[in-house]
Amino acid sequence: EQFVEKVKETGADILGLSALLTTTMTEQREVIAALEQARLRDRVKVIIGGAPVNQRWADSIGADGYAEDAVGAVALARRLLER
Repeated sequence: EQFVEKVKETGADILGLSALLTTTMTEQREVIAALEQARLRDRVKVIIGGAPVNQRWADSIGADGYAEDAVGAVALARRLLER
């Protein structure tokens, strides 16, 4: 999984995942599962967004947060990093 490798390579604190269509939303869940399997999930916060995505979906897949747009994602990232 490229996302897992990049998180390892960069030491990222936050990963943002966007879905354009409902058919790609499941990829967000798969990336989170891959991070869990690689034992990286406790180290990286995951923010999701995109046209078909909402807070309920974020909660159901174990994301740390949901943002409606890029401005909201930046604000959310700042809040998550303060914790």
